[in-house]
Amino acid sequence: MLSLFNTPEQKPGLMDRMKQAVARTRSGLQERMDDLLTLARPVDESALEELESMLIASDLGVVTSQEIIGRLRQQASRQQIRDGVELQRLLKAEMLRILDSVPSGQHAFSGKPEVILMVGVNGTGKTTTTGKLAAHFREQGKSVLLCAGDTFRAAAIEQLEVWSQRAGVEMIRTRQGGDPSAVLYDALQAAQTRGMDVLIVDTAGRLHTKNNLMAELEKIRRTARRFDANAPHETLLVMDATTGQNGLQQARLFTQAAAVSGIVLTKLDGTAKGGIVIAIARELQLPVRYVGIGEQMGDLIPFDSNAFVDSLLEN
Repeated sequence: MLSLFNTPEQKPGLMDRMKQAVARTRSGLQERMDDLLTLARPVDESALEELESMLIASDLGVVTSQEIIGRLRQQASRQQIRDGVELQRLLKAEMLRILDSVPSGQHAFSGKPEVILMVGVNGTGKTTTTGKLAAHFREQGKSVLLCAGDTFRAAAIEQLEVWSQRAGVEMIRTRQGGDPSAVLYDALQAAQTRGMDVLIVDTAGRLHTKNNLMAELEKIRRTARRFDANAPHETLLVMDATTGQNGLQQARLFTQAAAVSGIVLTKLDGTAKGGIVIAIARELQLPVRYVGIGEQMGDLIPFDSNAFVDSLLEN
């Protein structure tokens, strides 16, 4: 069975929506790059240094920016980069190389349901994204069940219930302060009994007890494996794009402890530093699965590397 993340052909309008999502980043980057893009002479070292500063300012990060410029420098030394137009083409190719070289991170699975674990610190939009993802799968004709596994944060269960109603899907819940693994067990039983295609599990971003969050997540993973040795089939880390490089350290902790297989990047439309997408791919070696581009139910779109780079560096 193919993974549910193998989305159908790109829908009309996806490019327009991606352009909207990176509008602030594109505006800032293009404004700074105008002089370089209109170069009518071979690109020299000073131009490459200027481009490196622009990439860092767009939140690609120092390491990723240096890697890109290093490869462009090698290209320039082997054969001149004729002008700004060629520089832009080569820059696009380097960005795509990084985005497309990341391992898929997906587990093979068969049967039902596919279990998707949503992890991340509070405030990134994790619960909201869980609801939006449920709506996305509903649009694909999939049956979806939600599990309210964040039993520690006040109002988290109620918030997810609102989103479940908006998405038109059912939810398994328990009382606040209840055992997340116990409610997951109930949800897994319900999903199997009902023949659901997808079970999406919201989890805590921090605990109000002395329990270690990563230990709690591992307990949840063990519970899932009691039903399927490969579960959870996806562990998606929800990151807030507006935190940029500051969010990468938190992300590293989750990726090491929670076996993260992909990223959902929220609030991409709210930042002028959308280059964090490329930094995530390069530094975390994780694919960006989805990006959030607004507050509405449909404002979660599958990430497409070609659409992203073309939108970021459109002519």
